[in-house]
Amino acid sequence: MSLTYASYLELNQVLSAQHPRSEGPEHDEMLFIIIHQVYELWFKQVLHETDYLITLLRQNDRTRILHTQRRILTIFKTLVSQIDILETMTPLEFLSFRDRLESASGFQSFQFRELEFLLGYKRRHVMAHYADDPAVLARLETRFAKPTLWDAFLHLLALNGYPIPPEILQRDVTEPVRPSPEIQGVLKTVYQQDPHMLRICERLIDLDEGIQEWRYRHIKMVERTIGTKKGTGGSAGVGYLQTTLKPLFPDLWAIRADL
Repeated sequence: MSLTYASYLELNQVLSAQHPRSEGPEHDEMLFIIIHQVYELWFKQVLHETDYLITLLRQNDRTRILHTQRRILTIFKTLVSQIDILETMTPLEFLSFRDRLESASGFQSFQFRELEFLLGYKRRHVMAHYADDPAVLARLETRFAKPTLWDAFLHLLALNGYPIPPEILQRDVTEPVRPSPEIQGVLKTVYQQDPHMLRICERLIDLDEGIQEWRYRHIKMVERTIGTKKGTGGSAGVGYLQTTLKPLFPDLWAIRADL
């Protein structure tokens, strides 16, 4: 049998993967399922692109770096715009099937945890939520132990002759990315003298801002849907989400007051 559009995309599997649990089922549960499945597909692609970006940074391929950064940023704009669709669902429409979610929660998205680790937001304690799934836990452990996007960027700076302290290049990559006065000094030089590298820096800022925008929109969507109630699966809801609204690349933000 020849390859077809449907068989290439495995549409029989994709289109049969939506299983509402509410009675009826409730009309809006289908939207809720599809939106979150699409999110997970985009998370998969962002992980794929960011892994590639790290390779390009370590190869000093500055043209492809900018191209790949632009693609990741465009995906995040799509992720933000999907919230507009989800917000067409009123609080009562969500409540009509919310109890069917039982302990399921977006908080449990292991791909988003991978993305957080990849971008430098590393917290070992979150892996405790996946103790009952050895395959996922192993995947997260592997990602946790790998250098971050920021580490690869610092490696790029070093390849281009910038004086990155060896102790920072060889840091414990399982620790979160923290501000560094030495790196901030290097970045000021980059901004003043290296227009091409500056563009890479600015796209990292765009990515950081884009993720914070997605988090903020997600917070407001949750707030307008369930207010200050606990999230599904017993998570803290809006209160927890607000704690995640912080920069990923603090040095790039810190230098702006001194340029």
